[in-house]
Amino acid sequence: MVGAALVRRLQRDGGQDLLLRTRGELDLTRQADVEAFFADTRIDRVYLAAALVGGIKANNDRPADFIRENLLIQTNVIQAAYRAGVSRLLFLGSSCIYPRLAAQPMREDALMTGPLEGTNEAYAVAKIAGIKMCESFRRQHGCDFRSAMPTNLYGPNDNFDLQSSHVLPALLRKFHHAAEQGVQSVPVWGSGRPRREFLHVDDMADACVHLMELEPGTYWSVASDRSSYVNVGSGKDISIAELAALVGRIAGFRGAIEFDASMPDGTPRKLLDVNRLRALGWEARIGLEDGIRQTYDWMRAHWKEITAAAPRGGR
Repeated sequence: MVGAALVRRLQRDGGQDLLLRTRGELDLTRQADVEAFFADTRIDRVYLAAALVGGIKANNDRPADFIRENLLIQTNVIQAAYRAGVSRLLFLGSSCIYPRLAAQPMREDALMTGPLEGTNEAYAVAKIAGIKMCESFRRQHGCDFRSAMPTNLYGPNDNFDLQSSHVLPALLRKFHHAAEQGVQSVPVWGSGRPRREFLHVDDMADACVHLMELEPGTYWSVASDRSSYVNVGSGKDISIAELAALVGRIAGFRGAIEFDASMPDGTPRKLLDVNRLRALGWEARIGLEDGIRQTYDWMRAHWKEITAAAPRGGR
């Protein structure tokens, strides 16, 4: 999802020299393959968006996969980028790097000030390691390796598999199916009380290009060697109950929403402080309802492929 959005955004500016490889063409978990790719190709900038991602269930069920694959991808790409003399790299992390009970909205300096959320701890540890790798390569080798910490993303090409998706695409699929089939109620995990922030993936891609293209003096005037990352979000949150009602309305669902409080809620609230990003000259443009409607229309247009697809992990 993020990679496709980045390609769309870069192509909008011309993007004639984009180097693109599918997962089948280049397995980023294989060190020798990654090093060969960088050795054979002249690369100026790297957007490190590749990751194994998923919702609460996927993270809870497969912690070993999440920590292993993400550590391998990050380590291989960052090391190879350094060896190849890449001038600039942007590593994409996640808002789950912050403590479970961090003060809201979460500032960049909240990192490692308390325990992580248990359900996605393995993924969060991997992402924190990626940030610290970028900072360490900057401190030791002078690399201009930057990091962006996006909030919950959604949009075209999202993962709509109910076993591994995040909350928003899962709700879109559930409510669309219920509305189409005339189902009278839709179950939603948890109490509905947790609050989450969402950002359309096209906004995320625009923010990434903005951060990548800032002159070093501008970027590093706000970031630092030991706090090299910038939160990327909308600066607004919504409760899961409110989100479910909004998605239901967009999908034309007229039945009841049943919250299953026996299922985990995850972190009580996740809202990013985006003052650092605003200081660098960028703000989100796509409103949540407009973005969800756009994503719903995309999902409906690709419904046959979505329902026929095998379960996936989201890399």
